[in-house]
Amino acid sequence: MEVRFRVFNERRLHPRVPLSLTVVWEGTGGKYEARTSDISASGCFVDSIGQVALGELISFKLQMPAGDWLEVQAQVTNPLPPAGFGVRFESLSDHEQKRLEALTRDRNRPPSAE
Repeated sequence: MEVRFRVFNERRLHPRVPLSLTVVWEGTGGKYEARTSDISASGCFVDSIGQVALGELISFKLQMPAGDWLEVQAQVTNPLPPAGFGVRFESLSDHEQKRLEALTRDRNRPPSAE
């Protein structure tokens, strides 16, 4: 399992950071509210009991820390029932990409020495 996790991480374009955000997602199995456990500028892991299939495209809304919603499409890349699933964000606009990059960059910074 450790080798699989390491190989999967090496394929990522952007580093994931631990962050719990409210998610509303809808796929072929229905509409669900859930939470992320980690996120990057290109995807996230969703803690959800909702069933998904590998490769499934889902509608995806993330509640950003300021309270507004970011709506994107996502493709399921790693279904892990019953824990949840990993997704890759699809067709992001430049604005959406920059918001996600800023969100994860802010959480990747080391604490400043005072």
